[in-house]
Amino acid sequence: MSRIVNNLVLAALVAAATPSIAQARDKAAVAPSPKLSSACAGMDGPEGWSHPAPPAHIYGNTWYVGTCGIASVLVTSDEGHVLIDSGPADAAPLVLANIRKLGFDPADVRWILTSHEHHDHVGSIAELQKATGAQVAALASARQVLESGKPSADDPQSGQIEGFAPAPVARSLVDGDSVTLGRLALTVHATPAHSPGSASWTWQACDEAFTCKMIAYADSATTISADGYRFSDHPDRIARIQTGLSRIAQLPCDILVTPHPSASNLFDRLSGKAPLVNAQACAAYSQAAGAYFAKRLAGETGEAGK
Repeated sequence: MSRIVNNLVLAALVAAATPSIAQARDKAAVAPSPKLSSACAGMDGPEGWSHPAPPAHIYGNTWYVGTCGIASVLVTSDEGHVLIDSGPADAAPLVLANIRKLGFDPADVRWILTSHEHHDHVGSIAELQKATGAQVAALASARQVLESGKPSADDPQSGQIEGFAPAPVARSLVDGDSVTLGRLALTVHATPAHSPGSASWTWQACDEAFTCKMIAYADSATTISADGYRFSDHPDRIARIQTGLSRIAQLPCDILVTPHPSASNLFDRLSGKAPLVNAQACAAYSQAAGAYFAKRLAGETGEAGK
């Protein structure tokens, strides 16, 4: 089953910090969230990965600056900003333009963080790093791929995913580490369900009334692979996937955001067509992915018995 179908399946199942001075000053510059939904209608697949999308306010100090098909999230503070994910190789100008449309200066981005080490999510990190001067922080398990630009042979999708421009990693992280700027702290969670280096991120965001929510940028949880790969032949990989799904389910998660926005129905939620806040969203997201993985394993077992 393709990545697109998997994300649609997950989306259907899941659907059941103090603001910075610049944020408060420039909030009026944000395109209305319904524009995001309408501008990206029908752009769920690869055709949307490099399709320009208007920026949108998620909550508090957190903003959507990605494309129609791939998320890039800006988390702001008075001490500088953090960018999570870059999109594919041709998305850098779109991400930079969206940051500027919000009234922020790309040169104030201090850190670039990653979800998983695939070209559609980190393909333009090298270019964004040059444009902003930011440093990259990533799980140690993703570092070699990020710095080489070559997919890992340990990745079930190896042979199917493309390479990308390498980007130096300034800080290697382990599960539970935090990247901080002043009072802003983003915590990494190793969630190796989708790829060996998969990372999810959580942080607190507060609105103008100081009502605070935990935002979870939960990494992709789909267990897809290159043709011919059998998860049932790799018990160690199965164990890592189960660990990753369990950790996603336990994330502090008032507001769920995912690297493929369609997987968490993000645009409809930002436009008011579905609830934005749901403390059970990460658990439901994990459960849906686990159900798909169990079905896949059962199918592999059935094939072996033929």
